[in-house]
Amino acid sequence: MAVKTYKPTSPGRRGMTGATFEEITKDRPERSLLAPLRKSGGRDTHGRISVRHRGGGAKRHYRIVDFKRDKLDIPAKVAAIEYDPNRSARLALLNYADGEKRYIVAPLELRVGDTVLASATAEIRPGNTLPIANIPLGTLIHNIELQEGKGGQLVRSAGTAAQLLGKEGDHAQVRLPSGEVRLIRQTCRATIGEVGNLDHSNVKLGKAGRKRHLGIRPTVRGTAMSPRDHPHGGGEGRQPTGMPGPKSPWGKPTRGFKTRLNKKTDKYIVKRRGKKRR
Repeated sequence: MAVKTYKPTSPGRRGMTGATFEEITKDRPERSLLAPLRKSGGRDTHGRISVRHRGGGAKRHYRIVDFKRDKLDIPAKVAAIEYDPNRSARLALLNYADGEKRYIVAPLELRVGDTVLASATAEIRPGNTLPIANIPLGTLIHNIELQEGKGGQLVRSAGTAAQLLGKEGDHAQVRLPSGEVRLIRQTCRATIGEVGNLDHSNVKLGKAGRKRHLGIRPTVRGTAMSPRDHPHGGGEGRQPTGMPGPKSPWGKPTRGFKTRLNKKTDKYIVKRRGKKRR
């Protein structure tokens, strides 16, 4: 995939770039693998906003993606590479030898006509899924399970890949895209290769309207609010925050404040992720 630029016919077009979609081979999705997708507007089951700045956007259908890869020892041929509006990665449409069709997250270098397989004895080739115990050290992997049979939960977005570092006992050490090194059971499955659509992070939206098409609403600065709405609000003219460090709307520290609460899985983290580079 490459990134295309536009002629500056308007201020929005001037800074805008887009995907060329040259890897897409099919315009229409497979109808048997579509499901309705109702927008939540960021509301939870009680109708309260649980995720801010969500709403609107283009209407979408959900593509049913096979993250489990539980159709074992049956080869499948890649019929098409398709666009998915619900994720940054592309999808590969698989036609299995028994006639079933499924979507998977398309890894880099997977082409139409290639054959993929989910098996403990599969080749080490992009798109094939194996237990981590059967994958050589140093291999790039994605769509990694955390619990055996639950389906891939880690490393599924465009351009990402994890690396298998070592094996010891029942667990393997895997370095995630964030830099975190984590212990994962060797019986869990993972897919070979890195996720495609590498240039996704290089696309510039260029105008506010494209953000709205994605279903993301505007964000108001805390300093522009009143004191009752945000800890940074109030004051005549522009003011500093008036407190040690910036706060969230609910008074919690931001920028470096740790919010991880799941202590049960702390023992599986060998190395914490590195700090973000600003």
